[in-house]
Amino acid sequence: MPLESCMILLDNSQYMRNGDYLPTRMEAQSDAANMIVSQKTQSNPESTVGVIAMVSSTAPSSGGGAGAELLVSPTDDLGKILSALHKVPLAGGGITPPAKDAVDIAASVQVATLALKHRRNKNGAQRIVLFVGSPLNNADKKSLVKAGKQLKKNNVFIDVVCLGELDVNEGKLRELVDAANGSSGSNAEGGEGEGERNCHLVTIPAGVLPSDVLISSPILRGDGGYGSGGGGVGGGGGDMGGDAFADFGGVDPSMDPELAMALRVSMEEERARQERVAAAAAAAANNEGGGEGDNAALEGQGGNGVGAEGATGGGDTMQDMNDEDALLQQALAMSMAENQGDMVAAGDAS
Repeated sequence: MPLESCMILLDNSQYMRNGDYLPTRMEAQSDAANMIVSQKTQSNPESTVGVIAMVSSTAPSSGGGAGAELLVSPTDDLGKILSALHKVPLAGGGITPPAKDAVDIAASVQVATLALKHRRNKNGAQRIVLFVGSPLNNADKKSLVKAGKQLKKNNVFIDVVCLGELDVNEGKLRELVDAANGSSGSNAEGGEGEGERNCHLVTIPAGVLPSDVLISSPILRGDGGYGSGGGGVGGGGGDMGGDAFADFGGVDPSMDPELAMALRVSMEEERARQERVAAAAAAAANNEGGGEGDNAALEGQGGNGVGAEGATGGGDTMQDMNDEDALLQQALAMSMAENQGDMVAAGDAS
């Protein structure tokens, strides 16, 4: 993959205690973030990753409006990145005021944009991966669209992972992604400009591990696709066709997570079996090709052997003739010896 600087924005509000994603939203988010960090750093050794907690650890007990906290600036030091991910605390304790959300998406995105602007290596693309697990009841669509357009202006891509609260958050987060892609909601529904979509929305159904969905999503594949990433409830209208849940056997994981995961495991096992069969067939074909060459060589040697056998056969015939002559001479000598013995005996008698 090309060089890229990425900021990971983590939702560490009290809503992340919920257990609809095993074991909790917070731990499921952490596993998914670890996988993204590994993919980013391994795909290109010069790529950098930073981490932001969207609720500051110094948040007041009243909750809400605490602001984002930069945990680590974009760096290629994997140790620092993983340490920051593992030290993200649940913050914003207390009751969130009705007029405020637990996290401020627009402000957090702005902080991430500033961190990317001051990155050391100015080369490569800029990307934000945003995890949201808190309800955005009071988020203004206009502010989200404005934030998306600002990202588009600054050439910053954004990938959004929605964990829970799908009914409330999905539509608003799609507005953010569509604005960052430079398209309106109507264009997104019609599937226009699909080839230019570098920002993605991935929704994770309850009961499904986010890492299992993200591994086949555009966020990790790095392609220009847009949608649910093979496991969401609907990242965009253009990808809601028959291939939206291809990895789950065509079953919507939000409707029946257990069946969807069982079908996915079965499909992966069948794919692995087919790969083994194909590998065995290729090996057999290679062996057969080698065997034909060996047979040709043996045939060539066989032709030489025929001549050798002919020469050997001729030599055996001459040897047999010599043996017969020797036997005849031996018999003749014995006969002559017997005759001489008889003649000597007759002379003695007389």
